[in-house]
Amino acid sequence: MCAGAAMAARMQRLVFGAWDPKAGACGSVWDLTRDPLATHPVEVVGGVRATECAHLLVDFFEGRRLG
Repeated sequence: MCAGAAMAARMQRLVFGAWDPKAGACGSVWDLTRDPLATHPVEVVGGVRATECAHLLVDFFEGRRLG
């Protein structure tokens, strides 16, 4: 996910499932979308169907590593 792209596109709301605890910029490591210097704040709703999304990501990347 690219928080910067969401802001540049002037999205009002960003909804996603899986948090990125190592590099996330929507509330994990940093919260770019709520930074006081941000030119266009974005409402962020994270963790929607988080378990299912996390499994999809794990399966996808495991397939890439093994393939």
